[in-house]
Amino acid sequence: MKFPLRLLVAIALLAACQACSDAKPNIVFILADDLGWNAVGFHGSEIQTPNIDRLAAEGAKLEAFYALPACTPTRAALLTGRYPIRYGLQVGLVRPWSEFGLPLDERTLAQALADAGYETAISGKWHLGHHQRAYLPTQRGFRQQYGPYNGAIDYFTHVRDGGFDWHRDDRVSRDPGYATTLLGNEAVRLIEQHAFATPLFLYLPFTAPHTPLQALPEHLALYPNIPEVNRRTYAAMVHAVDQEIGRIVSAIEMRGETRNTLFIVASDNGAPDYLAGMNGELRNGKFSLYEGGIRVVALARWTGEIAPGTVVDEPLHMVDWYPTLLKLAGASLDQPHALDGRDAWATIAKGAPSPHDAILLNVSPRSGAIRAGNWKLVVARRPRQANVSDRVELFDLARDPAEKFDVAASHPEKVAELRARLDAFESEAVRRKASRRPEGFRTPAVWGEVE
Repeated sequence: MKFPLRLLVAIALLAACQACSDAKPNIVFILADDLGWNAVGFHGSEIQTPNIDRLAAEGAKLEAFYALPACTPTRAALLTGRYPIRYGLQVGLVRPWSEFGLPLDERTLAQALADAGYETAISGKWHLGHHQRAYLPTQRGFRQQYGPYNGAIDYFTHVRDGGFDWHRDDRVSRDPGYATTLLGNEAVRLIEQHAFATPLFLYLPFTAPHTPLQALPEHLALYPNIPEVNRRTYAAMVHAVDQEIGRIVSAIEMRGETRNTLFIVASDNGAPDYLAGMNGELRNGKFSLYEGGIRVVALARWTGEIAPGTVVDEPLHMVDWYPTLLKLAGASLDQPHALDGRDAWATIAKGAPSPHDAILLNVSPRSGAIRAGNWKLVVARRPRQANVSDRVELFDLARDPAEKFDVAASHPEKVAELRARLDAFESEAVRRKASRRPEGFRTPAVWGEVE
């Protein structure tokens, strides 16, 4: 039997579309460092971020998305799908001299995606341990690695506290150049050389705009109307990140992979307090459990799967990306530990409610916070010997996103409910790792050169 040409073409197109929809998406996860809520154009910033703004407009703005209040905890949450209280990384950072890292029994997002057939690569800051080789990225699921292990490296010399910190595939690399540009170059190279018969997971944790505040002269020249030097430098550093994001998006487009690539952009925490106003109306900044420290810039774009102009006001957390991405990739969720993250795809792409009835924002011996619906409880613990009660605050974020009005006194039943839930999380917390510099520690010539 002969079929009309039009029918054959239609069948072929239908088969192609089905194959495309069944394909595992490429995942490009971009994590900025200390990017403030009000440091992007789509939140009204004076900083020029056209590429970030474009991704936001073409996908979903995640406007109630939470991270941890500092670098290491957020990275741990992303790569495990578990609250950092589960393994002692809830407070503080992996310092250059730290003799700990993300525990080796945690199955990372990169490991899970590699098991599902993905090529995995990191171009950016690791910050999850480098004191033993087993803790390095290429031992934690990333087939390719590029960049520093520590935070706060010099953007030009790549030195941190006297030790050199730049690596390729977990061996020292002497590539010269500005850190943000080098990380963008590597991402573009990976995309240009990748064989897309295999799906790609590209993790891009930029070091910028974290301190030291160092920018390229041509980017500083774009902001002559910002008189304060720190703010002008910070703006130029954000601009550099945005420029590299544009190059990465273009590289995906040039490979014809736009419709099969999920882009995610987020910050690891809010901007530091000394950059007044960079978190907009949100209260406080980095290291704080008020909204300015943990409610972060976040977006997702997947052309054809997320409607342009989507705005998600439902609360989500960094831990949610782990199960969400594994399900989209057809990867196994079987692992040694229970997840705290929830599959958030229906919330992001279909307008469903948050998969959480409550989100732990963090808890430590000194402080804690939890959100349930629009209610948020913040607890600051007083030293016991001071014989002073804990400070307990309750906020209705729907009416008061800036956390100006403590309504704990008028809602004692809600305070009791959320305090009980927060205390339950605290009872489950693993004792946090200590980051103190060991006595007699000597800085190595190269950080992370271990046997």
